[in-house]
Amino acid sequence: MNTRLSGPERRQSILKASQQLFADKGFHGVSIDEIARAVNVSPAILYRHFDSKQALYDTVLQELSSQRESYVDMVVNSDANFEEVLTGMTEVFIRSIDENPNLLRIEMQSLLNGDPASSEFFENRWKSFADYINFSLNERLGYDVADREIKILSASLMFQGMVREALLQKYLQPKDRLVDVSLNELSHELVTLFLKAVGIHDSQISQKAP
Repeated sequence: MNTRLSGPERRQSILKASQQLFADKGFHGVSIDEIARAVNVSPAILYRHFDSKQALYDTVLQELSSQRESYVDMVVNSDANFEEVLTGMTEVFIRSIDENPNLLRIEMQSLLNGDPASSEFFENRWKSFADYINFSLNERLGYDVADREIKILSASLMFQGMVREALLQKYLQPKDRLVDVSLNELSHELVTLFLKAVGIHDSQISQKAP
């Protein structure tokens, strides 16, 4: 005997099923009928909760993009250096994708589709990386370095790109290409390669993170 769901419970079941379908097929690849079948309701019931497929998609995007990662423990730890803080932040971020790869799938689709939610994905999930790297490199690079501001901005973009590409290979490919690499190893290796690329040496790494 099926248990009758309350209104809020039914709404959440629709959102959960829709998130998976939109992540797998994109907005245009999913129909209202398909979503209704996934939650075992009629399209009419679905429309009681959402006026349209666009309204449903917007809600899915908003719920995912508004999820904010907390890096406070890493940043405020006075004993942590730049490398340790950045590694800790990266571990938190990768773990969130490991727990829900749909975050990455729908973020990428929102970027391709030009959805307003793409800016929220950046604000809540990537901006902390950008701000921390920008601030830390600004403290470490001499003011006489040529094209200083461009170098700092480029470094921030490079690290975001490294992390995103690793996640794409691990979670969006038909087969996990990094299956033998633990999340901890992946985080450390990405940070190590990044620091070498931007020319931060051991003596600079040992400095306390601001």
